[in-house]
Amino acid sequence: MGLTTRVQAWQRRGERVPVSSGHRLFVVHQPGEQPPIVLLHGFPSSSYDWRAPLDEPRLREREVLAFDFLGFGLSDKPAQKNSLMTQADLAQELVARFLPERPLLLVAHDMGTSVATELFAREIEGAATIPITRALLLNGSMLLHLAKPTIGQQLLRSRAGPLLARLSSERVFRQQLGSVFSVSHPLSAAEAADQWSLFKHLNGHRRGHDQVAYMEQRLRYAERWHGALRDWPGQLSLLWGLKDPVARVEVLRGIQDLRPGVAVTELPYVGHYPQIEDPPEVAQLVGRLVSEATSGRGR
Repeated sequence: MGLTTRVQAWQRRGERVPVSSGHRLFVVHQPGEQPPIVLLHGFPSSSYDWRAPLDEPRLREREVLAFDFLGFGLSDKPAQKNSLMTQADLAQELVARFLPERPLLLVAHDMGTSVATELFAREIEGAATIPITRALLLNGSMLLHLAKPTIGQQLLRSRAGPLLARLSSERVFRQQLGSVFSVSHPLSAAEAADQWSLFKHLNGHRRGHDQVAYMEQRLRYAERWHGALRDWPGQLSLLWGLKDPVARVEVLRGIQDLRPGVAVTELPYVGHYPQIEDPPEVAQLVGRLVSEATSGRGR
């Protein structure tokens, strides 16, 4: 099975662009009103996760940059371990190319939240190359010691990971992905088919053990990234599905302890994928944040 019809429609909204690593990344650049929004996706999915919020009225006319990280979605999938440092470098490169010197709102989910905290850390060090004025983080296991990875993630991280990746199947993928959605907003058959077609594209389903390698970096750079969460001087907000079995409520409370007073929007009946489970709510909050940035409120 190739890409589904809905994924092909998303593919036509973007392009594959060459980057300094020698690879090509899939990029969607939607022109529109300022300030721009940059969207970072999570594991094991892609920028496709954001298509429903982008079609909501609040975001339809906004300038947006969304892309697939190296090794994911419609981007190249080389035989190498997923490095969040490399992903942060590529995010900076694409923002500099498509949104030069424009203050922006960064929105990140899951794995993308760790790329975001690396960008925060670079700003604190004075090494930032992109002007992030506000950021919204959705359901990410940034405090990994408080999270509960899926069985699939745990197995892919084990010594048996390469073998299990070679044996991956659509049935197992659907079961694992569906397990992180809420009972109120279950993974639909169409969404599962879309996500599998993207995961399998360019034989990505054989590289799951490489893709999940980012979790080791969450341990290695914990002090750096936790400190960035705490000390980043920009306007930080959180949006959290409370029925998430992975980035659990304990992770959210841990971030609130780390950064007292952080703005939080809680979605009581949503799981790990707020942007898929409740696109209008996500679009409304993102739209409000960019409106506040335009008016200068909330600083």
